[in-house]
Amino acid sequence: MDKTPKIFIDNINDDYVGRIREAFDYLELGSRIKHGDTVFIKPNLTFPHYVEGVMTSYECIESLVIALKDYTNKIVIGESDGGGYNRFSMDEVFEKTGLKEIEEKYDIQLVNLSKLSARNIHFEYKRKQFAVPMPTLLLDEADLFITAPVPKVHSNTGVSMSIKNQWGCIQEPKLRLKLHPYFAKVIAEINKSIKVAISVIDGTYGLNRNGPMRGDAVKLGWMMACDNILAGDIVCTEIMQIKPESIKYFYTTNNGQQLPNADSFQFNQNYKQFIGPKFKLKRDFLDYPGFFAFRSPFLAYLAYHSPLSKLLHKVLYLFREEFYEYK
Repeated sequence: MDKTPKIFIDNINDDYVGRIREAFDYLELGSRIKHGDTVFIKPNLTFPHYVEGVMTSYECIESLVIALKDYTNKIVIGESDGGGYNRFSMDEVFEKTGLKEIEEKYDIQLVNLSKLSARNIHFEYKRKQFAVPMPTLLLDEADLFITAPVPKVHSNTGVSMSIKNQWGCIQEPKLRLKLHPYFAKVIAEINKSIKVAISVIDGTYGLNRNGPMRGDAVKLGWMMACDNILAGDIVCTEIMQIKPESIKYFYTTNNGQQLPNADSFQFNQNYKQFIGPKFKLKRDFLDYPGFFAFRSPFLAYLAYHSPLSKLLHKVLYLFREEFYEYK
């Protein structure tokens, strides 16, 4: 890390806009953007309709828009189609979560990233060449990228917060499935290419026991903003009482180096007063097929892209409900 990360954390206390404005002042946002600059907000919209602890809350997104209006008139909110193997349209999610109302009320722009023009980012990993298409809006047009995740456990990656939230910037859900075995490297390269500047972690609710969709919502009532996504996730895992060292992809984001200690960061107040309740991942038996496919190129192909994939999913759903409810 080139400079000491700055982290703002506080209870929401029925004034989300006020907390975000204080956070932006603390992070000196005014030195990074000016009126007319384009700010892109990436919430976590990983379900067909709003679910507490799974998705970024309406209040967080609306408060972000209101606070950002103090700085610029060009605000874009975006996400790609979701669902992985069972795709659903992000346009419908915008309607069901009320984000279309935010678009009209505040004269901002909602975009389905799956429908935008893209160009490839290129990198090498384990002697394999990768070309991952990313929206040109994020690569070339946005002046500031703000990620707005939720603190939750994840059955495949351990946790999901600021770093992982950009997985939803990959436009094609089936490509995400194909890239799962290379997740740590791919997400590090994505975050590097789109230059994620700020994370606002929506701690209205967290997700415990199982994730990213089927766990237990836990009411937390705080928000965190930081100018370094790795630092933010390290602190968030500490607050969740999960050891940052147990999250392997953090190391890839940190170029394979030892993780910095949270106490070395700059805070507006002592973050330790926000610790609790304890989060713990408890995988169900039927999580393991996906867990192993997440780590194996062959199993990922077999589960999601082979001629047997439909049959395998039909058998799985005889014993487990599908993740997504299309209400």
